[in-house]
Amino acid sequence: MTKIFTRTALCVILLITTTTLWAQETVHMDSGIQDSAQTTQDSVPIKRTFFKRFVNYFEEAKKDKTQSKFDISFIGGPSYSVDTKLGLGLIASGLYRIDKQDLSLPPSDVAIYANITTNGFFAIGVQNTTIFPENKYRINYDMNFKYMPTRFYGIGYDAGAADKYSEYDEYQLGLKFDLQRKILPNTYFGLIVSAQNIRSKSFEDISFKPEESTNNTAVGAGFLLSYDSRDFIPNPSKGLFIQYEQTFFPSAFGSKDYFNTIKFTTRAYQNVWTNGLIAFDFNSEFNSEAAPWTMISKMGGARQMRGYFIGQYRDRSQLNSQVELRQKITGRHGVALWGGAGNVFSSLKKMDWSHTLPTYGLGYRWEFKNRVNVRLDYGFGKGQNGFYFNIYESF
Repeated sequence: MTKIFTRTALCVILLITTTTLWAQETVHMDSGIQDSAQTTQDSVPIKRTFFKRFVNYFEEAKKDKTQSKFDISFIGGPSYSVDTKLGLGLIASGLYRIDKQDLSLPPSDVAIYANITTNGFFAIGVQNTTIFPENKYRINYDMNFKYMPTRFYGIGYDAGAADKYSEYDEYQLGLKFDLQRKILPNTYFGLIVSAQNIRSKSFEDISFKPEESTNNTAVGAGFLLSYDSRDFIPNPSKGLFIQYEQTFFPSAFGSKDYFNTIKFTTRAYQNVWTNGLIAFDFNSEFNSEAAPWTMISKMGGARQMRGYFIGQYRDRSQLNSQVELRQKITGRHGVALWGGAGNVFSSLKKMDWSHTLPTYGLGYRWEFKNRVNVRLDYGFGKGQNGFYFNIYESF
């Protein structure tokens, strides 16, 4: 049944992608082409016109149109990651301004995505940042649903390093929303609402199945304090971002026991030479002891600690950092080179520096639309590596 669903969904995404391009061509096609008396000699010009429209579509997408009501572009194609394998994805990326007169403010952005892969992974979601006039208020939200055949190695560094695991199926439904208000120049205070439901099923090796519940729901609220001077959130060229956030999950709202999560992030961007940028990223996450095993910190993914299978190393807490050099080469093309390290641990008192794991890699950037990149990254970790295909920079 899963194979049938996977193949059907792959066909649907491919059909949507093809139909999007075909529809663009149809709108502009000369009415004479639809005449029943059209000769076969016109087929070559039609093909040339289709290719021209295809190229023009992406040329048009690159132009800065954020002063318009809504600048939206679509892209569909292959995707890949070490966690989910080969697949097809469809992304709608939009930029807009609520205040079209104040071009000093970064534009708001929204991305709607769907992805399905050969190992059965399926995801659909929407991410949005809305910036209000004078930057007095900001809204951020991330809604998603994922089905992911994955692996459970256990909890802690030693479990991940043993490289023994059980495959299982994970279903995730998540929502994170925050409303921020400016309180000082570039400084914001905000309220957070977070809701998650994660179900884990079909453990291949029952000996790896945690004693805790495999169906965990957590609904909570909290606050954040941030400083943000970035010029363009999806792809900053300068500025500083520092954020502290804390979320509380009371048992009355669905979790088995009360727990809380603290996250701290620092990012900085600096031009070093012509079209060359150094980007710095530091992240920490601390979950209290009662946090469910499905919701504790997982190392890996397409943004931090690229190259590691996500969740192979997991524990209550994590520290990771990376430095990335981004160099625009010519036109829409660019490259990236990064290096970093990370560590998972149960508490700061038990953190072992010898368990620090390295990450490094290189990537290619293609400017899909104005300052919005499609990225292809190849990351290397300790004893493993992985390829990633995504939209937006990793941080």
